[in-house]
Amino acid sequence: MRRILLCGLSVFAVCVLLSMTVLARTRNAADYPLRVHIFSHSSHSHYENHYLEGVDGDGRANLYENGEPRGFEYSYHCAKRLMNSVGYETYMARWKKPGQTLELLLPAMGDVCELRVDLKEDAYYRHDKHVREEPAAKFKAWMVAHQYDPEHGKNVPVGVFEEEEEVSNPQ
Repeated sequence: MRRILLCGLSVFAVCVLLSMTVLARTRNAADYPLRVHIFSHSSHSHYENHYLEGVDGDGRANLYENGEPRGFEYSYHCAKRLMNSVGYETYMARWKKPGQTLELLLPAMGDVCELRVDLKEDAYYRHDKHVREEPAAKFKAWMVAHQYDPEHGKNVPVGVFEEEEEVSNPQ
């Protein structure tokens, strides 16, 4: 009877610890007001005893802050793998050290990743599968014309897919 009771208590203790870990890792989305669109990244995975210990690398991304787009190059070290943004989706972020270090909220389990940034005057965009640069003001004009504002939940630009269809299927 004692073994069953001790086993039951052990299982209960493990469940409590796991739930506390999950609660401790939950993040408040309101604490991450910035948006980051990752265009490209390199990665180098580090393993110990066949388990992923961390990933580091560098890449290019856009930061959306106060309605303004701004490109940046970054280096990073994360506990989990970083992924490029899909389509026009963005990651939630906040400044850890303004102008130097961003904390990126990874969607799975509320993990964070630290990006050391080098802000640029231009913004990045993808064209013909290549990442290109243009003046931030020109990219901002595109955002306004297409009602794209990831900071305020407008994550899909209006009219973009129709334009792409016209370019790929000229009549």
